[in-house]
Amino acid sequence: MLVKNNHKAIFFFLKHIWIDILLIIIYASIITTIDLFTYLQMITIPLSVTTVTGTIVALLLAFRTAQSYDRWWEARKVWGEIVNDSRTLIRQVKQFLPDQGSDDSISDFAHRQIIWCHALSESLRKQPFSSKVQSYLDSKNIKANNIPSKLLSKHSEHLKQASKSLGLDSIKQTQIDSTLSRLTDSMGKCERIKNTVFPRSYSSLIHVLIYVLASLLPFGLEDIFPFTEIAIAIIIPVILLAVEETAIIMQDPFENKPTDIPMTALSNTIENNIMEIITDQKTEVTANPNRFYIN
Repeated sequence: MLVKNNHKAIFFFLKHIWIDILLIIIYASIITTIDLFTYLQMITIPLSVTTVTGTIVALLLAFRTAQSYDRWWEARKVWGEIVNDSRTLIRQVKQFLPDQGSDDSISDFAHRQIIWCHALSESLRKQPFSSKVQSYLDSKNIKANNIPSKLLSKHSEHLKQASKSLGLDSIKQTQIDSTLSRLTDSMGKCERIKNTVFPRSYSSLIHVLIYVLASLLPFGLEDIFPFTEIAIAIIIPVILLAVEETAIIMQDPFENKPTDIPMTALSNTIENNIMEIITDQKTEVTANPNRFYIN
């Protein structure tokens, strides 16, 4: 989930990166000490060489960070579409089905859509299903490798039955089916983002170049102020490494980390919205919330 507490986010970031920072500090300190206090201090590398190397690293990091944020932002937009389409689905079901004899159908659609949202978020995070989801699956005897896909299929089957038994005309049926198709597309987009691995070789290349820069930097600086040289030789690689790790953390928005998409909060929002939509249609929802497994 995406946390609003900055202290937790900073702690998570430092916990994730501290080993790499420690290694680059030790490495940069060793290289700088060699440059200052051994026979290699006579070697001077033109600053332009270090500048070119730093520019290459900066360009690669800019591209890496942009690609990682694009993945994160695409995931957020997809879940925004899921929120909207979930509201639309239940609104359509409530408005299109006839007033007589449709109460159970509306409740079943609403309940199934709530469970679908929670099941999708938990599946993307590869978590065991919560008691809310598992209770519903057990009560309906639903078993499948892809539970969210199965639930959408149940939507379609229910729509087909409602069309026959309640006399839903083909135009309204097509509109509801179009909403179900958009939900299927959103699920597929989430699965694509989840299952597409960012090339590891790209991260390795940037990591190596940062160490190359840390190796060249001390030999391009004046040896007048040793402590200043050591500080500069450490700070610049650490900053570049921190940017790289930020991109790595953001590239996977469904990993149940403080920086991922707040799918649980969005699922709860969808649940609340759906209950508000149907509350005047099904008054026992408020009187008996356990029917919908709402805590």
